[in-house]
Amino acid sequence: MAEAEEQETESLEESTDESEEEESEEEPKLKYERLSNGVTEILQKDAASCMTVHDKFLALGTHYGKVYLLDIQGNITQKFDVSPVKINQISLDESGEHMGVCSEDGKVQVFGLYSGEEFHETFDCPIKIIAVHPHFVRSSCKQFVTGGKKVLCEEHGTNTTGDVQMLLLFERSWMSRWKSSVLHEGEGNIRSVKWRGHLIAWANNMGVKIFDITSKQRITNVPRDDISLRPDMYPCSLCWKDSVTLIIGWGTSVKVCSVKERHASELRDLPSRYVEIVSQFETEFYISGLAPLCDQLVVLSYVKEVSEKTEREYCARPRLDIIQPLPETCEEISSDALTVRGFQENECRDYHLEYSEGESLFYIVSPRDVVVAKERDQDDHIDWLLEKKKYEEALMAAEISQKNIKRHKILDIGLAYINHLVEKGEYDIAARKCQKILGKNAALWEYEVYKFKEIGQLKAISPYLPRGDPVLKPLIYEMILHEFLESDYEGFATLIREWPGDLYNNSVIVQAVRDHLKKDSQNRTLLKTLAELYTYDKNYGNALEIYLTLRHKDVFQLIHKHNLFSSIKDKIVLLMDFDSEKAVDMLLDNEDKISIKKVVEELEDRPELQHVYLHKLFKRDHHKGQRYHEKQISLYAEYDRPNLLPFLRDSTHCPLEKALEICQQRNFVEETVYLLSRMGNSRSALKMIMEELHDVDKAIEFAKEQDDGELWEDLILYSIDKPPFITGLLNNIGTHVDPILLIHRIKEGMEIPNLRDSLVKILQDYNLQILLREGCKKILVADSLSLLKKMHRTQMKGVLVDEENICESCLSPILPSDAAKPFSVVAFHCRHMFHKECLPVPSMNSPAQFCGICSAKHRGPGSAILEMKK
Repeated sequence: MAEAEEQETESLEESTDESEEEESEEEPKLKYERLSNGVTEILQKDAASCMTVHDKFLALGTHYGKVYLLDIQGNITQKFDVSPVKINQISLDESGEHMGVCSEDGKVQVFGLYSGEEFHETFDCPIKIIAVHPHFVRSSCKQFVTGGKKVLCEEHGTNTTGDVQMLLLFERSWMSRWKSSVLHEGEGNIRSVKWRGHLIAWANNMGVKIFDITSKQRITNVPRDDISLRPDMYPCSLCWKDSVTLIIGWGTSVKVCSVKERHASELRDLPSRYVEIVSQFETEFYISGLAPLCDQLVVLSYVKEVSEKTEREYCARPRLDIIQPLPETCEEISSDALTVRGFQENECRDYHLEYSEGESLFYIVSPRDVVVAKERDQDDHIDWLLEKKKYEEALMAAEISQKNIKRHKILDIGLAYINHLVEKGEYDIAARKCQKILGKNAALWEYEVYKFKEIGQLKAISPYLPRGDPVLKPLIYEMILHEFLESDYEGFATLIREWPGDLYNNSVIVQAVRDHLKKDSQNRTLLKTLAELYTYDKNYGNALEIYLTLRHKDVFQLIHKHNLFSSIKDKIVLLMDFDSEKAVDMLLDNEDKISIKKVVEELEDRPELQHVYLHKLFKRDHHKGQRYHEKQISLYAEYDRPNLLPFLRDSTHCPLEKALEICQQRNFVEETVYLLSRMGNSRSALKMIMEELHDVDKAIEFAKEQDDGELWEDLILYSIDKPPFITGLLNNIGTHVDPILLIHRIKEGMEIPNLRDSLVKILQDYNLQILLREGCKKILVADSLSLLKKMHRTQMKGVLVDEENICESCLSPILPSDAAKPFSVVAFHCRHMFHKECLPVPSMNSPAQFCGICSAKHRGPGSAILEMKK
């Protein structure tokens, strides 16, 4: 019956746990597991009363007076039968080599776990607390404190009677005898004590005291806030965060106290230290235990709730909260309700919170259960994300911490993510994630492709398939191409363009495309794709034929890339019809492969295309197509008259008579004028300009170009009876012909438009010429004077004559070897030097002497020799 009730209770607790987890979307900070193995066996027959934690082992006290040493997994390593009744407290020193135990029957024992050292004493009252010195292993620190409701210590020099409460300090003297001293008495039962370094903190009915063991001074008293609570039912929880920070939890109040050194000027009769409360706040529930976690606190709370049905108060599951203390309040970081066995019957005093400083492990102790709480690691974080179906965050967390995770693999998380996306119908995202998750694992890629095929989503995964490293089986790519070919020609064409041709069996796909073209032979997308497949298969002839049929822009690229010029000799007209500009450029760039003669012959029936080709050829080189220049005259006249005159001007190979004949037949005046002038018939050309074009400006311009007096005479004679022509001549011939010749021939009484303006312009032009002449004259005179002065300065400079100079005539040194002999040297301003006797003797006709070398340069070759002979 009892077992059934227990199972029912546990199932109820688990369901409550699940409901709470469903409601909570925040990730818990801690994870929990029951301490099992030996603990389970102990608690089936006994009940836990207290526990203490060392980094290496655990010590568990029970209601039946047993003390068990356990390893971290809860396995029993040692058992001590201390008392037949409840163990109230166990204390360990920092080394873990000495243990202090007190029990409900008044027994106090302190002994070494690995030595025969032992102290034991029995008092006639229950002993609730004991604490050994943290460094008890040292001979100078053999101390512990204990206390109870009524202490009889006559043997140790004290004599107290009645209900006086005491805290006793036991210490071993140098004679190995134990002596005791009273640290505090009165103020009710002492139910909690914690020793850290040189400071002992304990709690009695009135509050919390701190004692400095070195100075033998009590340094503070922190009063209890809520005196209405029974201290035996709601005991005080004490916890040292470090050697100077004490955390006090009592009822619903939490205080963080800092022990500080007092300044020397403030000492007087006061203790050397004092306590400052740095944080104080209230909690929602009753505190059963405290523990530090970095700068935060872990608080074990006893919870009472009111039933909605019966409106009666009942014991709810205890809570373990992580809170951030603030000066006057706190911030809750996380809160977990714990499902401990028998929580319905437990009271606040039945719960204890112990912790291991080295590993951040927290032990929640209750009579029938021990639960271990530990900080969640990255694996736990990933577990929670996966449970909440946050696969992308889980994958990211695993990638960031891949060196630290132990239970998870990035690939497994990724595959679960892909499956999750597929289940949700997000096929495109799932396919995109395959690239990152599957990486280079070809087997996994093929497995995923078949999965996508089963759900009819091959199109979704096609853009992300690997194309190089790794390469999948050809069947995979062919399967996807067939899928597109059946339903999406454009998508099929895109894949053929993007995928390398060696990924699949090209002949299989070509045959499939041909089969589809039988149903739709004019489908441009399929034809273009077939051409690309032929190209991959090096069947360039068939590819070129399809491209030309489609008039596709890639036809020129295909020809160039694969050198298909031999295949296009009979397709030149098709290429020109498609894109004459590109076709001509290609043909001209590859004259060595397709000759000019061949191109012209192929275009014989299409003279307009022939002209385009020959025109571009002429632009590149005026001489290459000279044999076709005569033909080009007709082509320009027919299809491109604006370029006929530039052609006639630039060509040196076209027959002028033939060109003149064609231009006269078509009445091309400008071209005829140019040809007449080029053939030397300038007068006929001028006459044609005046009679056909009636353009005096052009006639004047033509006369200026020819610079022939007879032409000017003809122009004046033709214009003399035409007033507009006379005006044009007056305005333009001033710098080429004397205007008086024209003015004298104007008949009296002839009305000439703008005559006054024309005469004014002539006079202005004349004045401008005079000014220009005078300006030029001034510049010439100034330059001449400047050069003369420069020459004069140069000639006034001395000329250095030394042993290195030679006579330019006899080529011997200019200075004699014997300086005592008289000698004469002539040095000209040009720096040439001669012996005087080497120069010609001045004559009556030319008394001045000149440098023979420089004079010869002006007169010509051989002059210097003749001069020397003279």
